[in-house]
Amino acid sequence: MCNVFNCNLILFVYLQGKHASKGFRMNQEFLCKMHTVHKPLVFSGVQPTGVPHLGNYFGAIKKWSILQNERKKCIFSIVDLHSITLPQDPQILKQNIHIMAACLLACGINPDLSVFFLQSQVPYHTELAWILGCLTTTTRLAQLPQYKDKVGSVENIPLGLYIYPILQSADILMYKATEVPVGEDQVQHIQLCQHLAKLFNNKYGIIFPVPSAIIDENSARIKSLRLPDKKMSKSDLNVRNRIEITDPPDVITKRIKEAVTDFTSAVTYDPEQRPGVSNLILMHSLCTGKSCQSICEENHSLDTGQYKMVVAEAVVEYFKPIRLEFQRHVAEPSHIVQILQRGSERASEIAQKTIDEVKNVVGLTHFSRS
Repeated sequence: MCNVFNCNLILFVYLQGKHASKGFRMNQEFLCKMHTVHKPLVFSGVQPTGVPHLGNYFGAIKKWSILQNERKKCIFSIVDLHSITLPQDPQILKQNIHIMAACLLACGINPDLSVFFLQSQVPYHTELAWILGCLTTTTRLAQLPQYKDKVGSVENIPLGLYIYPILQSADILMYKATEVPVGEDQVQHIQLCQHLAKLFNNKYGIIFPVPSAIIDENSARIKSLRLPDKKMSKSDLNVRNRIEITDPPDVITKRIKEAVTDFTSAVTYDPEQRPGVSNLILMHSLCTGKSCQSICEENHSLDTGQYKMVVAEAVVEYFKPIRLEFQRHVAEPSHIVQILQRGSERASEIAQKTIDEVKNVVGLTHFSRS
């Protein structure tokens, strides 16, 4: 492909110079399309904000593992730079990075099949974010709903909180990702990334693919245990509202027994009218692979109190191997450091090529690296 491109480029340049007086011009867009054949690549990242809960797992992390095991080219990152948009205790942040890495490894992320790295160890991300930031406007960023949601809880708004969606776009575009698994709450950020990719390509030539979002509705559908009208959330101060993937069996059982249902004893799936019990049925379905309908049929003789114990057993059984793997990984901090370091080196090799290409077309001083 490269040889064909080079030959055609020479021919077109020659013809452009030869026929310039006749108004003949090289079709730059055609050349860029010839030159740029973007292979399928999945990118996704997660902030190190503690142990993931069931919504995080079924909505994102499990999907990562599936995509990786389908032998798709995958790049996964712990995006620690994003986490400091809000105040962090340095020691807790370091601990959370270690915990998140252990969790992802326990959930099946395989550093031999995927590139798995720590965002802050690849400085090219912030370089690309600056370049992309110079293409967008404050008006465009102010439209993003997550910024509006977060500023309400912050007295002094840091600049990072405002511009972090640009860094998120840089994370994706840096590796020329074509697919990004996200929850529904992140769709507008992917739309910003698509906007920036098109904006850059129109201005400088086609460098980036326009990534598409892989949306898994499960992340939005799994609800809080005590407030089933809201999604399960790590930022919720009440830990009784969620189940974390490393919780021991007694904690899982206790949380499910305390989950809010309603005054109807039958086990029926109706998310609109019966959100509490429907949430339990959904978790049961995700942990067993059974449909919600078949679960209701199998448990028609139970009341919701009895059914909660069935759900608890299924959740405990599903996450038992993950919990044991997590304990094994978290007990080997040096091994986790080595995995992240190796992954960051692999990510840097890819990112360096992209940032060199970007700086070259933008017109920034560019020297070939030895």
